[in-house]
Amino acid sequence: MIKIVVIGGGNVANHLAKAFYETKEVSLIQVYARNITQIEHLKHLTSITNSLELLVDADVYILAVSDDAIPEISSKIDDKNGLVVHTSGSVSLEALQNNGRKGVFYLLQSFSKDKSVNFDEIPFCLEAENPKDFELLETLAKTIGKNIYAINSEQRKSLHVAAVFVNNFTNHMYKIGADICEEHQVPFEVLYPLIQETAQKIVSLSPKEAQTGPAKRNDQKTIKNHLELLNKQQQEIYKLITKSIQKNGEKL
Repeated sequence: MIKIVVIGGGNVANHLAKAFYETKEVSLIQVYARNITQIEHLKHLTSITNSLELLVDADVYILAVSDDAIPEISSKIDDKNGLVVHTSGSVSLEALQNNGRKGVFYLLQSFSKDKSVNFDEIPFCLEAENPKDFELLETLAKTIGKNIYAINSEQRKSLHVAAVFVNNFTNHMYKIGADICEEHQVPFEVLYPLIQETAQKIVSLSPKEAQTGPAKRNDQKTIKNHLELLNKQQQEIYKLITKSIQKNGEKL
C-alpha cells in the first residue's frame, strides 16, 4: 500500500485527498494546510496538521500548493525519504528544493470547490528523475485514474499554455457571450446546445477542420453587423479573433 501525505488546502488538494482516501491501494495518512480551517472537514478521514515539522513519514508527498509556495515548502520537508512531487502545470521539476527524490503529479483539469470530479476522465501528466519513481507515480495515478502520460517540464509548460487557451480564454468568451445576451434580454441558456456541440465536435475533427462562422467565410457584411452591436472592448476582441481565424485560413 502506498502511503501519501497531501500538502495544501485548496481545491486540488481537497479533491485528491478525498479520492485517495476512497482507494484500497493508497493510505492517506495525513493532510497539511497552513490554514487548518481549510482541511478541518477531513479530520474524520485522516490526520490533519498545520505544521510542516509534524509531517509523518510517507512514500509520496503531494504538494498541491500555489506555484510560488513550491520552493519554500519543499525545502522544509528535506528530512523525509519519500518522493516529493508538485501538481503545477507551469513550474518545472527543478523548482522543488528538497535534496531527495523529486517528481511532478500534474492533473490537467480545472477544479472547483463544490463540483464533483471524475478522475477517470482526467489526464495525469507525470515526471520523475528516475524510472523507479516514475513507476511509483504511475501506480499511484492508476489507483484513481486511467489516462497516464509521461510529460517532461518543457512539454508541460507548453501544455499549460494550450490549456489556458482552451479553458480559461474559452470561458471568458462564454462570459462575453453571456454579457451580450443579458444586454439584449436573450437567455444565455439558448447557447448551451451550441457550446456542447462545439466541444464534442473536436473529438472527431481537428479544431481547424471544425472552424465555421463569418470569419472563416470572410462574410464582411455579417462581421460589420456584429461589430455595430458590440461595445469598444468587445469590438477589439472580435476583430483580433476574426483576424487570427482568417490568417489561419490562408494556410488551407
